[in-house]
Amino acid sequence: MLAKSQSDLPAKRMRDSFLEVHLPLGSEPQLREKYLTFHNSVRFGRILEDLDSLAVLISYSHTFDPALKRSPLSIVTALVDKIDMRQQVIYPDCDIKFTGHVTWVGKTSIEAKMHMTQYRGGSYSPVLDATFVMVARDPENKRAAFVNPLQPEGPEEQKLLQEGEENKSRRVELSTASLLKVAPTDQERKVVHSLFLNTLDTKTVSFRSRILPPNSVWMEDAKLKGLEICHPQERNIFNRIFGGFLMRKAYELGWANACSFGGCRPSLVAVDDILFQKPVEIGSLLLLSSQVCYTQGKHIQVRVHSEVFDPLTRQHNTTNVFHFTFMSDRAVPNIVPQTYGESMLYLDGKRHFNQTVEHRPPLTSVTSADP
Repeated sequence: MLAKSQSDLPAKRMRDSFLEVHLPLGSEPQLREKYLTFHNSVRFGRILEDLDSLAVLISYSHTFDPALKRSPLSIVTALVDKIDMRQQVIYPDCDIKFTGHVTWVGKTSIEAKMHMTQYRGGSYSPVLDATFVMVARDPENKRAAFVNPLQPEGPEEQKLLQEGEENKSRRVELSTASLLKVAPTDQERKVVHSLFLNTLDTKTVSFRSRILPPNSVWMEDAKLKGLEICHPQERNIFNRIFGGFLMRKAYELGWANACSFGGCRPSLVAVDDILFQKPVEIGSLLLLSSQVCYTQGKHIQVRVHSEVFDPLTRQHNTTNVFHFTFMSDRAVPNIVPQTYGESMLYLDGKRHFNQTVEHRPPLTSVTSADP
C-alpha cells in the first residue's frame, strides 16, 4: 500500500541515500574492453549509462522501506539537468569512483547529485559533476507516487537543498520562456535580423537572394542522422528501453557531428537539459537527428532530437531532446540559419551555450572526450 500523502512517509537524511561505486578499469583489465575506444581512451557514452543507473539506485535508496526490505516505487529518469566536466581526460587504465546522494525532493520527484573521480598519482581527482532528476511512479497503476521528504543536517546540506529549489525554479523559468511557446526577446530578435542582413546579396538587393558569409556553414549542412532498432538486450526492469542507452547513442551521434563539423576530435564541455518526454518501447525504430545549432570561437553546441517512428501508422513521436557542448582544438566556422525555424534553433542553442558557460566549473585539463 503506497502513501496517500508525503506527510505519511518518514523523512530521510541525505546520508541515507549516499552510494559509492567503484569502476576498476585499472585493477581489472578485462573490464576495460567495454569502455575502451579505438584511440585508447574511455567511451563517454558508457559513463552516461553508468550515471543513469547510479541515479536510479540512489533514488531507490532514498525511498527504501525497511518493512518491505525494498522500495515500493518505480523510479524513472525524468531529466538530466546538467553534467559539467571538471577535466576532459578520462584515463582507460585508472580506477574510477562514483559517489552521489539525494540533494532535493519534490512531492513525487527526486534530485540526485553525483560526482565522478579517477585515481591517478596516488589520489582521486574530480572528473565530472552530474545532476539528474528522477520521478517516482506507482508500479500498479503507473501514476505519480509520493516520495519521502528530505531532512537536511547542517548548513552544507541546507545549501544543497536550497540549490535544488533554485534548480527547480530555473527549470520552470526556462520552460516558460521556451521559444516553442513565446517569441524571442528584443535582443534575440536583433541577433536574428543581424544574421539575416549578413547573408543578403548586396548586388541584387533582394530579400530572396542569400549568400553564405566567409568562414561560415549553412545550418542545413551541419546535420547528421542515425537509426537504432531497439532490441530487448537494451531493456530496463519496466520492459522499456534503458535511458542510459538512449543517452549513449545520442551522445555518440552528437560527438560525430561535432567531429565532422570542426574537423578534429572534439572534447566534451557539458551536457544539459536532457528531457525524457516519452518511454521508448522494445522493437521501436528510433530516429536520431543531430544538428550543430550554435558556434562561438572553438565551441560547438549540438542538439540531438530523438523520435520513435511507427511504420504501420507512419507517425513520428518525440521521445527525447539532448543538448551537448563540445570544444574543438581550433576555431570553428560560424553556423548560419536560413529559415525562421533554424533561427529559433540558433537562439535555443545560444541560450544553452550561455547557460553552460555561466555555470561551468573551471577545467583542469583538456583533451579529447571520445564517444
